[in-house]
Amino acid sequence: MKLKAAEEASIECEIIRFPVTTTETELLNKISQLNNDFSVHGILVQLPVPEHISEYAVTSAVSEDKDVDGFGANNIGELAKRGGKPLFTPCTPKGVMVLLQESGINLKGKNAVVLGRSDIVGNPVSYLLRRADATVTVCHRETQNLEEHLKNADVLVSAVGKPQFVKGEWLKPGVVVIDVGTNFIPCESKKAGRQLVGDIDFDSASKVASKITPVPGGVGPMTIAMLLQNVVDAARRSYDEQISRSIKPLPLILKTPVPSDIAISRSQQPKKINNVAAEIGIAGHELEPYGAHKAKVSLDVLKRLGHRKNGRFVVVTGITPTPLGEGKSTTTMGIAQALGAHLNRVAFANVRQPSQGPTFGIKGGAAGGGYSQVIPMDEFNLHLTGDIHAITAANNLLAAAIETRMFHENTQSDAALYKRLVPSKKGKRQFTPIMFRRLKKLGINQENPDKLTTDEIRKFARLDIEPSTITWRRVLDVNDRHLRGVTVGTAATEKGQSRETGFDISVASECMAILALSSDLNDMRERLGRMVIGFSRQGDPVTCDDIGAGGALTALMKDAIKPNLMQTMEGTPVFVHAGPFANISIGASSVLADKIALKLAGTELDENHNEKAGFVITEAGFDFTMGGERFFNIKCRSSGLVPDVVVIVATVRALKVHGGGPPIVPGAALNKVYAQENVEILRTGCVNLRKHISNAKIYGVPVVVAINKFETDTDAEIQVIREESIAAGAEDAIPANHWAEGGKGAIELSKGIIAACEKEKDFKLLYSLDGSVQSRIEAIGQKMYGAASVEFSEIAQKKVDMYTSQGFGNLPICIAKTQYSLSHDPDLKGAPTGFTVPIRDVRLAAGAGYLYALAADIQTIPGLPTAPGYLNVDVDTETGEIDGLF
Repeated sequence: MKLKAAEEASIECEIIRFPVTTTETELLNKISQLNNDFSVHGILVQLPVPEHISEYAVTSAVSEDKDVDGFGANNIGELAKRGGKPLFTPCTPKGVMVLLQESGINLKGKNAVVLGRSDIVGNPVSYLLRRADATVTVCHRETQNLEEHLKNADVLVSAVGKPQFVKGEWLKPGVVVIDVGTNFIPCESKKAGRQLVGDIDFDSASKVASKITPVPGGVGPMTIAMLLQNVVDAARRSYDEQISRSIKPLPLILKTPVPSDIAISRSQQPKKINNVAAEIGIAGHELEPYGAHKAKVSLDVLKRLGHRKNGRFVVVTGITPTPLGEGKSTTTMGIAQALGAHLNRVAFANVRQPSQGPTFGIKGGAAGGGYSQVIPMDEFNLHLTGDIHAITAANNLLAAAIETRMFHENTQSDAALYKRLVPSKKGKRQFTPIMFRRLKKLGINQENPDKLTTDEIRKFARLDIEPSTITWRRVLDVNDRHLRGVTVGTAATEKGQSRETGFDISVASECMAILALSSDLNDMRERLGRMVIGFSRQGDPVTCDDIGAGGALTALMKDAIKPNLMQTMEGTPVFVHAGPFANISIGASSVLADKIALKLAGTELDENHNEKAGFVITEAGFDFTMGGERFFNIKCRSSGLVPDVVVIVATVRALKVHGGGPPIVPGAALNKVYAQENVEILRTGCVNLRKHISNAKIYGVPVVVAINKFETDTDAEIQVIREESIAAGAEDAIPANHWAEGGKGAIELSKGIIAACEKEKDFKLLYSLDGSVQSRIEAIGQKMYGAASVEFSEIAQKKVDMYTSQGFGNLPICIAKTQYSLSHDPDLKGAPTGFTVPIRDVRLAAGAGYLYALAADIQTIPGLPTAPGYLNVDVDTETGEIDGLF
């Protein structure tokens, strides 16, 4: 009957049957799976369950919002409470009450007797009658003088389970009788040999009662109807909860002067991360908490919300910075806080995970600053959830695998090498799954290891790596300059197989770039396998999968692919994920974090997108011409995402440097020109801002300039930047004081961004992948940097030719260069022209999917200054709090 009724009501219903031998654990696991399935709105467990299974455990395991039977402890508990608010009322008791209400029975002050005290009918119906202001008596098998209680009943509800137990002479004339009993008695006239009857002797009771329900055909159909109603209510509630996103801001207590970043971070009590997740529509089972204030988010969110239209996408970039930075991360947080905490829009900040190298070096952390930052900032700046450690482990496993493979190839014959690579186990050899990838690449169509020819064995077993071509280096997350060049293999056990190599910082690893660009776990697996670590002596590329390490690297990084959720100072959500080095990689957070955030900030098909759409504010490393160019030509090309607005962060201080002001040196006092009004030098320096604006407009996306206001900036200086920005084609240039005021200080800026999002886009990329590698590098150098030409060294040209011949000539380009100039030369300020960009080397990131060209001398592992940041860091051993981070 339930299946038929569900079908008639267009409710999809599935019956899952279990054998009587099913264990309690198996049943609870299945219920948990159904609880986490958003396509399931109601779960009904047919009671009773076998004796070896706890009925309480089973009914309690059903999620409260799917407990359409209403038997869970929360629903029953709320029903029993005066003023309680159960999500669902048990179906049969609910049907009883509807029958009474539809029959016009006024229960207020009436004597209601409930015969039976089961948790299925008796007890819950007594709660409902009491809520209707009846005077309720519950009778059961131990009740004395039962007939006297029944004689006083104005309303009788019987669920005692005894056929035709209650006689008419026991009842008060005019009583209303609801018979819930379902009992069978022998009946020869029935085909089944039995007849369904209730608890009431219908013939005698119907002569006394004013109203009486028959059995069958009375309460039974109402039970099914109420079950369907509960399912519909559950589906409606589920939908409402999924589209309801409401961020509850944390209040700020602003202080003047503004305290240190760590002091401000510590002054705010963050929300529990599960509350942050719930506010933005992430379900509990989609969250993996790491402590109280950070968590990983399952990629299943993307599948669940795939139907949504994406929210608005904003990329924050900057002008060419000084060594002190211009507040790009601070601005990103300020915009997110303004939108989420002050303008009632769902807003995410999406940022990279900072490397511990710069955190303990000269730069410090990357949480933002002042009252616009990620909190807790110590957790953000240090280990977070261990993603960088996973990258380090994966990278170094591959490095060890390369050295080991070369060692064994150089010390064994073909047959011995093959025998150890594919050993016999219990008299049988088998290729491992990853080996079939190499067999396919070699064109060896054979699954039986014993049937390879001698030549095939040699091809399969020997990678024959040319050591001088190996580009894969070990990494660590420390600024250790003395590891830039090392010699490995000097121990006697390595039999003279030493070679020169070096270390990179962990965030410079191609594994990190792959984490940032992967669209899912499978994509990450394929990209890791495609990484080229060097070339054979025959000139063929050797990949991670050739070595057989792609699966192992994926295993080490499988949790790292899940974005990390944190919050800003005002409790708005932040995704912290991936952290590719901005010098030699894309310098942007992950594609997956962007896609998940855009769906969480997006709109349902029936919602007004302009009114309801939220915002995802991400950032690109360094200035627009570096980070922004890579963001568009590599990240957007890979992800298919296009920003609605480009924000360029500018400061009076940096523009004065570009106008001819004296150099800014970290740790040294600022020249007075940076603390006094000087509109002439400022206007001259705006040539740098104008160039970044014109570069951004090439991509056909609206541009808004964020003027990150310092306390020494004057109104006249702010006005100069506004004039120059708008003249260069920006939609607007808006000052913001979010460092000192949090989101409040970026409200006008955020309103300008909202307005710019409504502008038409004419998106286009800088270059096509169809041309030559040289033409793409020249397009970047000439159109973005302002160069007259690009010059390739002999080795760079040789590598370009080699990559092209091997099928890697159609990849996008990442140029590694200084961040302190539009050019390759850090001393060329403003917007230089007429120079030649020297490309000294070109390297391949086949897994990440780009070529990176090195302009001038770029270090891939920084060094520590004379007075590094770690000198300030200590721990209060009484409280465990970390001091000295900035």
